[in-house]
Amino acid sequence: MPHGLGHLIGIAAHDVGGYGEGLSQRSLRLGYKSMRTAQQLEAGMVITVEPGCYFSPVLLLPAFEDPAHSKFLVKEALAPFITLGGVRIEGSVVITESGSA
Repeated sequence: MPHGLGHLIGIAAHDVGGYGEGLSQRSLRLGYKSMRTAQQLEAGMVITVEPGCYFSPVLLLPAFEDPAHSKFLVKEALAPFITLGGVRIEGSVVITESGSA
């Protein structure tokens, strides 16, 4: 799952306002279908930023065997982390008139 901008924060911790009436529909394009908002960010909005690093055996094990992907991976360095799962750090950003604070 791609990570980047997360969800809006409003009345509830997870404001569901990312998609809705009058907004773009969720894209089905690869890499876009997991995005959590279609809104243009405006001053006063609060949104999460969620970088993550995951070690998924479902993705990594076949990639180790695929020459097109394995040339970018160091199997010996990644193997110890496969059972770890991963980590995601969630931070909150306030949008201001000049960008974010």
